[in-house]
Amino acid sequence: MKDLFGQAILDYQTNNSPEDLYTETSISELDIMPIDYLFRGYDEMPSLEQKALQLAKGNILDVGAGAGSHSLYLQENKFDVTAIDISPKAIEACKLRGIEKANVHNFLDLNEENKFETILFLMNGTGIFQNLILINVYLDKIKKLLAENGQVLIDGTDIIYMFDEDEDGGKWIPSNGNYYGELDFTVHYKGEIEDTINWLYLDFDTLKNACNHHKLNCTKVKSEGDSYLAKITLEVRN
Repeated sequence: MKDLFGQAILDYQTNNSPEDLYTETSISELDIMPIDYLFRGYDEMPSLEQKALQLAKGNILDVGAGAGSHSLYLQENKFDVTAIDISPKAIEACKLRGIEKANVHNFLDLNEENKFETILFLMNGTGIFQNLILINVYLDKIKKLLAENGQVLIDGTDIIYMFDEDEDGGKWIPSNGNYYGELDFTVHYKGEIEDTINWLYLDFDTLKNACNHHKLNCTKVKSEGDSYLAKITLEVRN
Protein backbone atom coordinates (compact mmCIF):
# COMPACT_ATOMS: atom_id res chain seq x y z
CA MET A 1 0.00 0.00 0.00
CA LYS A 2 1.39 3.40 -0.99
CA ASP A 3 -0.77 5.12 1.66
CA LEU A 4 -1.79 7.91 -0.71
CA PHE A 5 -4.91 8.61 1.35
CA GLY A 6 -2.80 9.11 4.44
CA GLN A 7 -0.26 11.16 2.51
CA ALA A 8 -2.97 13.56 1.37
CA ILE A 9 -4.20 13.93 4.95
CA LEU A 10 -0.69 14.53 6.28
CA ASP A 11 0.12 17.00 3.49
CA TYR A 12 -2.94 19.03 4.40
CA GLN A 13 -2.18 18.94 8.11
CA THR A 14 1.44 20.04 7.58
CA ASN A 15 0.67 22.44 4.69
CA ASN A 16 2.94 20.41 2.41
CA SER A 17 1.44 21.45 -0.95
CA PRO A 18 -1.76 19.44 -0.45
CA GLU A 19 -3.96 18.52 -3.39
CA ASP A 20 -7.42 17.04 -3.62
CA LEU A 21 -7.87 13.29 -3.81
CA TYR A 22 -9.58 11.56 -6.71
CA THR A 23 -11.44 8.29 -6.35
CA GLU A 24 -13.03 5.81 -8.72
CA THR A 25 -14.86 2.51 -8.39
CA SER A 26 -15.63 -0.39 -10.68
CA ILE A 27 -19.00 1.20 -11.53
CA SER A 28 -18.17 4.92 -11.41
CA GLU A 29 -15.77 7.31 -13.09
CA LEU A 30 -13.08 9.45 -11.49
CA ASP A 31 -14.55 11.79 -8.88
CA ILE A 32 -12.97 14.52 -6.76
CA MET A 33 -12.74 14.27 -2.97
CA PRO A 34 -11.78 17.69 -1.58
CA ILE A 35 -9.10 17.06 1.04
CA ASP A 36 -10.43 19.73 3.39
CA TYR A 37 -13.67 17.74 3.68
CA LEU A 38 -11.79 15.18 5.76
CA PHE A 39 -10.98 17.96 8.27
CA ARG A 40 -14.57 19.15 8.67
CA GLY A 41 -16.00 20.29 11.98
CA TYR A 42 -19.19 18.99 13.56
CA ASP A 43 -21.40 21.61 11.91
CA GLU A 44 -20.11 20.57 8.47
CA MET A 45 -20.72 16.85 8.98
CA PRO A 46 -23.66 14.99 7.40
CA SER A 47 -26.59 14.50 9.76
CA LEU A 48 -25.90 10.75 10.02
CA GLU A 49 -22.42 11.43 11.40
CA GLN A 50 -23.75 14.09 13.75
CA LYS A 51 -26.35 11.64 15.06
CA ALA A 52 -23.67 8.99 15.65
CA LEU A 53 -21.58 11.44 17.66
CA GLN A 54 -24.63 12.43 19.67
CA LEU A 55 -25.26 8.78 20.56
CA ALA A 56 -21.65 7.94 21.41
CA LYS A 57 -21.07 6.98 25.05
CA GLY A 58 -18.44 5.57 27.40
CA ASN A 59 -15.04 4.61 26.05
CA ILE A 60 -15.08 4.90 22.28
CA LEU A 61 -13.18 3.26 19.43
CA ASP A 62 -13.12 5.24 16.16
CA VAL A 63 -12.29 2.71 13.42
CA GLY A 64 -10.79 4.01 10.17
CA ALA A 65 -10.37 7.41 11.78
CA GLY A 66 -8.69 9.03 8.77
CA ALA A 67 -7.94 12.66 9.63
CA GLY A 68 -9.56 12.13 13.04
CA SER A 69 -12.37 14.66 12.82
CA HIS A 70 -14.84 12.46 14.72
CA SER A 71 -12.31 11.56 17.40
CA LEU A 72 -11.25 15.18 17.82
CA TYR A 73 -14.83 16.30 18.36
CA LEU A 74 -15.44 13.57 20.93
CA GLN A 75 -12.17 14.29 22.74
CA GLU A 76 -13.02 17.99 22.90
CA ASN A 77 -16.31 16.97 24.53
CA LYS A 78 -14.46 15.02 27.24
CA PHE A 79 -14.98 11.49 25.90
CA ASP A 80 -12.38 8.75 26.22
CA VAL A 81 -11.78 8.01 22.54
CA THR A 82 -9.19 5.93 20.71
CA ALA A 83 -8.63 6.55 16.99
CA ILE A 84 -7.26 3.72 14.86
CA ASP A 85 -6.40 3.48 11.18
CA ILE A 86 -4.19 1.24 9.05
CA SER A 87 -2.58 4.38 7.57
CA PRO A 88 0.55 5.47 9.50
CA LYS A 89 0.44 8.89 7.87
CA ALA A 90 -3.20 9.46 8.78
CA ILE A 91 -2.43 8.55 12.39
CA GLU A 92 0.55 10.92 12.35
CA ALA A 93 -1.83 13.67 11.26
CA CYS A 94 -4.28 12.70 14.03
CA LYS A 95 -1.53 13.10 16.60
CA LEU A 96 -0.52 16.45 15.14
CA ARG A 97 -4.14 17.57 15.50
CA GLY A 98 -3.91 16.78 19.21
CA ILE A 99 -5.71 13.45 19.43
CA GLU A 100 -4.26 11.83 22.54
CA LYS A 101 -4.99 8.19 21.70
CA ALA A 102 -4.25 7.53 18.02
CA ASN A 103 -2.71 4.25 16.90
CA VAL A 104 -1.90 2.38 13.71
CA HIS A 105 -4.03 -0.75 14.00
CA ASN A 106 -6.05 -3.12 11.90
CA PHE A 107 -9.41 -3.58 13.62
CA LEU A 108 -9.19 -7.36 13.26
CA ASP A 109 -5.86 -7.43 15.13
CA LEU A 110 -7.03 -5.57 18.25
CA ASN A 111 -6.53 -7.13 21.68
CA GLU A 112 -9.84 -8.66 22.69
CA GLU A 113 -9.21 -8.01 26.38
CA ASN A 114 -10.05 -4.34 25.75
CA LYS A 115 -13.80 -3.73 25.55
CA PHE A 116 -15.53 -0.64 24.19
CA GLU A 117 -18.91 0.86 24.96
CA THR A 118 -19.08 2.51 21.54
CA ILE A 119 -17.40 1.45 18.29
CA LEU A 120 -17.71 3.86 15.38
CA PHE A 121 -17.54 2.93 11.70
CA LEU A 122 -18.32 6.16 9.82
CA MET A 123 -18.01 7.57 6.29
CA ASN A 124 -19.64 4.54 4.68
CA GLY A 125 -18.42 2.46 7.57
CA THR A 126 -19.62 -0.78 5.95
CA GLY A 127 -16.85 -0.33 3.40
CA ILE A 128 -14.32 -1.84 5.80
CA PHE A 129 -16.10 -5.21 5.53
CA GLN A 130 -14.81 -5.42 1.93
CA ASN A 131 -17.27 -8.12 0.81
CA LEU A 132 -20.16 -10.26 2.04
CA ILE A 133 -17.92 -13.12 3.16
CA LEU A 134 -15.74 -10.97 5.40
CA ILE A 135 -18.76 -9.46 7.15
CA ASN A 136 -18.78 -12.65 9.22
CA VAL A 137 -15.18 -12.09 10.34
CA TYR A 138 -15.85 -8.49 11.34
CA LEU A 139 -19.07 -9.24 13.18
CA ASP A 140 -17.33 -11.97 15.15
CA LYS A 141 -14.63 -9.48 16.13
CA ILE A 142 -17.25 -6.89 17.06
CA LYS A 143 -18.86 -9.36 19.47
CA LYS A 144 -15.51 -9.85 21.19
CA LEU A 145 -14.72 -6.13 21.50
CA LEU A 146 -18.09 -4.79 22.61
CA ALA A 147 -18.74 -4.20 26.28
CA GLU A 148 -21.86 -5.91 27.64
CA ASN A 149 -24.00 -2.81 27.15
CA GLY A 150 -21.99 -1.53 24.21
CA GLN A 151 -23.03 -0.36 20.77
CA VAL A 152 -21.68 -0.17 17.25
CA LEU A 153 -22.70 2.90 15.25
CA ILE A 154 -22.16 2.33 11.54
CA ASP A 155 -23.29 4.12 8.41
CA GLY A 156 -23.79 2.69 4.96
CA THR A 157 -25.37 3.36 1.58
CA ASP A 158 -27.55 1.24 -0.66
CA ILE A 159 -26.20 1.91 -4.17
CA ILE A 160 -28.96 0.09 -6.05
CA TYR A 161 -29.96 3.52 -7.39
CA MET A 162 -26.77 3.57 -9.50
CA PHE A 163 -27.99 0.76 -11.76
CA ASP A 164 -30.25 1.20 -14.77
CA GLU A 165 -33.95 0.39 -14.45
CA ASP A 166 -35.98 -1.59 -16.98
CA GLU A 167 -39.57 -0.90 -18.05
CA ASP A 168 -40.94 -3.04 -15.22
CA GLY A 169 -38.98 -1.20 -12.54
CA GLY A 170 -36.35 -3.93 -12.15
CA LYS A 171 -32.64 -3.15 -11.97
CA TRP A 172 -30.04 -4.20 -14.52
CA ILE A 173 -27.22 -5.58 -12.34
CA PRO A 174 -24.14 -7.26 -13.91
CA SER A 175 -24.41 -11.04 -13.47
CA ASN A 176 -20.90 -11.65 -12.16
CA GLY A 177 -22.16 -13.59 -9.16
CA ASN A 178 -21.21 -10.88 -6.66
CA TYR A 179 -23.42 -8.72 -4.48
CA TYR A 180 -24.02 -5.42 -6.28
CA GLY A 181 -22.42 -3.40 -3.48
CA GLU A 182 -19.05 -5.18 -3.71
CA LEU A 183 -16.85 -2.70 -5.57
CA ASP A 184 -13.22 -2.14 -6.46
CA PHE A 185 -12.09 1.21 -5.05
CA THR A 186 -9.05 3.19 -6.23
CA VAL A 187 -7.49 6.41 -4.93
CA HIS A 188 -5.45 8.85 -7.03
CA TYR A 189 -3.19 11.52 -5.52
CA LYS A 190 -0.53 13.77 -7.02
CA GLY A 191 -0.27 11.68 -10.15
CA GLU A 192 0.04 8.37 -8.31
CA ILE A 193 -2.47 5.56 -8.15
CA GLU A 194 -3.05 3.53 -4.98
CA ASP A 195 -3.40 -0.25 -5.04
CA THR A 196 -7.06 -1.09 -5.65
CA ILE A 197 -8.96 -2.30 -2.60
CA ASN A 198 -12.31 -4.02 -2.09
CA TRP A 199 -15.01 -1.76 -0.64
CA LEU A 200 -18.56 -2.68 0.38
CA TYR A 201 -21.67 -0.55 -0.01
CA LEU A 202 -24.25 -2.47 2.00
CA ASP A 203 -28.02 -2.10 2.10
CA PHE A 204 -29.55 -2.10 5.59
CA ASP A 205 -31.57 -5.31 5.24
CA THR A 206 -28.46 -7.30 4.29
CA LEU A 207 -26.58 -5.84 7.26
CA LYS A 208 -29.49 -6.68 9.58
CA ASN A 209 -29.70 -10.25 8.29
CA ALA A 210 -25.95 -10.75 8.82
CA CYS A 211 -26.25 -9.41 12.36
CA ASN A 212 -29.19 -11.70 13.10
CA HIS A 213 -27.09 -14.67 11.96
CA HIS A 214 -24.44 -13.67 14.50
CA LYS A 215 -27.00 -13.09 17.28
CA LEU A 216 -26.55 -9.34 17.19
CA ASN A 217 -29.35 -6.79 17.29
CA CYS A 218 -29.37 -4.29 14.43
CA THR A 219 -31.69 -1.29 14.23
CA LYS A 220 -31.87 1.62 11.82
CA VAL A 221 -31.35 4.85 13.75
CA LYS A 222 -31.67 7.40 10.95
CA SER A 223 -31.98 7.57 7.17
CA GLU A 224 -30.87 10.24 4.72
CA GLY A 225 -31.63 9.53 1.08
CA ASP A 226 -30.10 6.17 0.22
CA SER A 227 -27.84 6.22 3.28
CA TYR A 228 -28.52 5.14 6.84
CA LEU A 229 -27.07 4.99 10.33
CA ALA A 230 -27.46 1.67 12.16
CA LYS A 231 -26.89 0.62 15.75
CA ILE A 232 -25.63 -2.90 16.51
CA THR A 233 -25.78 -4.33 20.03
CA LEU A 234 -25.26 -7.67 21.71
CA GLU A 235 -28.37 -9.78 22.23
CA VAL A 236 -29.58 -9.77 25.81
CA ARG A 237 -29.09 -13.19 27.36
CA ASN A 238 -31.81 -14.49 29.66
